[in-house]
Amino acid sequence: MKQSWRFPVVALACAFVPTAVVTSTAHASPWGCNLTAIFDQSGGPTNPIPWINGTDGNLPELQGRTSAVEYITGALSPNQTVERFNVLGTDLGIMWDNGAGQVLTVFGDTVGLSSNPACGVVGDWRSNVLFRSADGNLSDGMSIDSSPVDRPNRSREIIDSLKVTGVETSSIPTSGIEVGGVQYVNYMSVRSWGGSGEWVTNFSQIASSRDNGETWQVEPASARPNLPLTGNANFQMGSFVKDGGYVYNFGTPSGRFGEARLSRVKEASIVDVAAYEYWDGKAWVPNNPDVATPVLDGDVSELSVQYNNYLGKFVAMYSNEWGALVLRTADQLTGPWSAPDVVIEPGAVPGLYGAYMHPWSQGQDLYFLATTWSDYNVMLMKTTL
Repeated sequence: MKQSWRFPVVALACAFVPTAVVTSTAHASPWGCNLTAIFDQSGGPTNPIPWINGTDGNLPELQGRTSAVEYITGALSPNQTVERFNVLGTDLGIMWDNGAGQVLTVFGDTVGLSSNPACGVVGDWRSNVLFRSADGNLSDGMSIDSSPVDRPNRSREIIDSLKVTGVETSSIPTSGIEVGGVQYVNYMSVRSWGGSGEWVTNFSQIASSRDNGETWQVEPASARPNLPLTGNANFQMGSFVKDGGYVYNFGTPSGRFGEARLSRVKEASIVDVAAYEYWDGKAWVPNNPDVATPVLDGDVSELSVQYNNYLGKFVAMYSNEWGALVLRTADQLTGPWSAPDVVIEPGAVPGLYGAYMHPWSQGQDLYFLATTWSDYNVMLMKTTL
């Protein structure tokens, strides 16, 4: 049965935590084992270790035009992310071209092997991590070259979070882009996880890096509080696209049950929320997110948008309310967008979410990253256009 998106009552009472907007330069949290916030409430697995978590660790076998290529992360990944970065389990995998011959990839809540025997095997929770890759041949997988670390063989958290349920549970990246040699990540401050596909955010915000993702600084002028009646509630998650001197941002509400709306800003003003314009269905309206009308209808989850040279069109990929992974195309970012084309049928890969396209994937074979809850790891997949 379809689950309707709803705006939780708690968001009306305390939708914004002002002290969380202006944070210091991101830093890694201490090694720990409190995984309550990411597993018990979000419905995720007890751990990402094959066989122990009830899976065999094999890639899903699909019929038709879509296939799984390899695990990018986890115990069975050729990238050896456990040994090199203590990344045992993670999700998402949002990719963008850094403008200097690499693809940067940010992940969400991440766990590794615990350093505390009292915690069990799984611990070392980080809200997010980043990998770099210069691999242009994706047919045999995606090699990871490096990651920002805070000690040998440990990827550090690049955007910190309080990790206090009901205040700020985590800071989850939703999009990334390079502008003028600077890297930008849009992330959401998650206050609490709700039922399946539901969560409440405090705000969304941009963080920037001038050293290729090594260190990050939050940009307070970019903050979008999750407050009712302002329209910013519809831009808690994003998908960046550059076109014609503008950065376009497709926005969706907290959770997985909302339509996508569109904003844009001149590249030089990307961190100034007051400089954005919003598509009202007919024209661009300055500095008024409340007028934004949906450009992608239906329930849009973990959206990825980019231009595809093979098709000569913009492509959007996301998971819908039925658990299918779909693809839509348009000549312009404002639409009209085609009807959803199902890339992976509902239930073909149980618990599948995320469909983040590789920015260098411009041919008939489209490569993207996706996650399953049961494995709690990210895999490279391919579909034929």
